[in-house]
Amino acid sequence: MSIEKMISEHPDVVAQVGGEPYNDELGLAVKHAMHCAAICNSCADACSAEAMDMRQCIRTCSDCSDVCEATYRVASRRTGYNRQLIRSLLATCISACEICEAECARHDNAHCRRCAQMCRECADDCRRALAGLNAEVHEAA
Repeated sequence: MSIEKMISEHPDVVAQVGGEPYNDELGLAVKHAMHCAAICNSCADACSAEAMDMRQCIRTCSDCSDVCEATYRVASRRTGYNRQLIRSLLATCISACEICEAECARHDNAHCRRCAQMCRECADDCRRALAGLNAEVHEAA
């Protein structure tokens, strides 16, 4: 099952209500934010099992997971449209992913390396989606 396919099949997207067609970059950002939320949550749990003090990593992973979840949930809704809120969430998601990536990169364990990689991919996809939404705003003006 593909979240991008699910979004693209939404009746408002199919009908292009309001002139807002499916946005491939936003679809990919939604997908990766969803995966990033799960991976950050799992990394925070794995960090809690480490022998060393991982409190800051647990915090940044938990925060990133929550931000990614909010981002994918809001950005995947296609009934009506709230471009400004989606843009704000994408920017916040980029920031949360960058912070989490930097923290996880400090640790030499597999779960933190995987989390850092997912955060990097998610931030990159959110940047592309944000650039696309910003371009849409400038084209409409």
